[in-house]
Amino acid sequence: MPAYSKSDIERRMHGAVESLKHDLQGLRTGRASTTMLDPVNVEVYGSHMPLNQVATVSSPEPRMLSVQVWDKSNVGPVDKAIRSAGLGLNPIVDGQTLRLPIPDLTEERRKELAKLASQYAEKARIAVRNVRRDGNDALKQDEKKHEISEDERKRLETEVQKLTDATIAEIDTATAAKEKEILGK
Repeated sequence: MPAYSKSDIERRMHGAVESLKHDLQGLRTGRASTTMLDPVNVEVYGSHMPLNQVATVSSPEPRMLSVQVWDKSNVGPVDKAIRSAGLGLNPIVDGQTLRLPIPDLTEERRKELAKLASQYAEKARIAVRNVRRDGNDALKQDEKKHEISEDERKRLETEVQKLTDATIAEIDTATAAKEKEILGK
């Protein structure tokens, strides 16, 4: 059984891109997005739960989020969790609903978010390069076990490199689009 699997390499590289896209979604721009609250965990019923398991998050207006808490006793913990999540949001409690006005981003905050987007992108590039390394190592193992020839190994390494280049280009495109959105240019 060969150690190299093209589908595994593709799957892992695609995973790195998907992870990056998920991270970038969490970065806030000037608009309200329900994904902004994905990192918020609420301490209820003696454990930490994602916000979407104790409330419904919606975006009724472009600059407003609405959090409808299902259980009245959880309104306080949800309010506290959102305030302490470091998102710069201050909920307005209205019965079982929390309204979150999305403040304008300062230029300084925009630059910080753009820098964070770059860090996420670098993390994804490193993950892709690690997948490339694993793929090339697997090819060398297959060659050592005489399952593939040297020419075949070189051809497949070129294939792995092409996959790597395409994936990194996808990462760069996604990051550039997010930075443009954040900086409002």
